Amino acid sequence: MVSIRTVRPEDLDQLYAISLATGDAGKDAAPLHNDGRLIGHIYAAPYATLLPELVFVAEDEEGVFGYIAGVFDSIAFEARLEREWWPHLREHYADPTGDPASWNADQKRISLIHHPEPAPAILMERFPAHIHMNLLPRAQGKGIGTALLDRWVENARTNGVKGIHLGANTGNRGAVRFWSSRGFVPVELPKGVASETTVWFGQFL
Repeated sequence: MVSIRTVRPEDLDQLYAISLATGDAGKDAAPLHNDGRLIGHIYAAPYATLLPELVFVAEDEEGVFGYIAGVFDSIAFEARLEREWWPHLREHYADPTGDPASWNADQKRISLIHHPEPAPAILMERFPAHIHMNLLPRAQGKGIGTALLDRWVENARTNGVKGIHLGANTGNRGAVRFWSSRGFVPVELPKGVASETTVWFGQFL
């Protein structure tokens, strides 16, 4: 029996594990990283820690196997991360130096901790909210992602959110198909803003 509920503090380690297990364009990123918590530091833990009411998890008899995390106001959340989340991580992880082309996967993630790359401002202005969703392979193709998304969107609508954006890795074809089939539309961005590695999606509510 699958249940969907708000995240709890005791779920945090599993969110880290799911982030790592899906962190290589939907595939297991564990072989790429020496520090398996880096992806979760960026894409899961800050949401569950700072705004747990906006994080939902899917759970069965084996435990938590998927989550959706997001915020209603992306610009305000970026400012809060600068105040409350990144400082202690920056003390723990030294900012990588040297040629970025030579960095390993850990160094690339650590650089994002020191130099976050928020979504393009033009995207956040049109679609103020944003989400991240990850499911372990055993949960995929069973309607769990749709159920998590529906729960989050329903909550967003109730709270007057006008639009949601998200980024999908261009190499994660399954994710691109999923979001396209759930009412999200690729957003055309100006040259110099568009990314070769990310498909930005938006949906008005």
